[in-house]
Amino acid sequence: MGTETDWVYRVDEPHGSQGWRPYGGHFARWRGTVTTDAPREGAEYVAALVVTDLVTDWETRGTGDRHVRVLVWRDEEGDGPDDAAFTVEIQPGIGAE
Repeated sequence: MGTETDWVYRVDEPHGSQGWRPYGGHFARWRGTVTTDAPREGAEYVAALVVTDLVTDWETRGTGDRHVRVLVWRDEEGDGPDDAAFTVEIQPGIGAE
């Protein structure tokens, strides 16, 4: 019906002075495409789905929080956060008491 949008996402982790690299050992799991069919399901929505999956994985494995960023682009993967539709960075311990 013409309302479908492809959102491409990638999860990266910091890699010292070299910048960022793809997260974890299961690269295919943390890099992919989500197709949405409602205008309200945009880049932020896709990032929330990915973050929810990440946190669930961390809790299941008992690995604790990690420092990652989730980048979301419309239609095809870009180079980095500058051309992303939405970027969210998760840092462990931020806001902890």
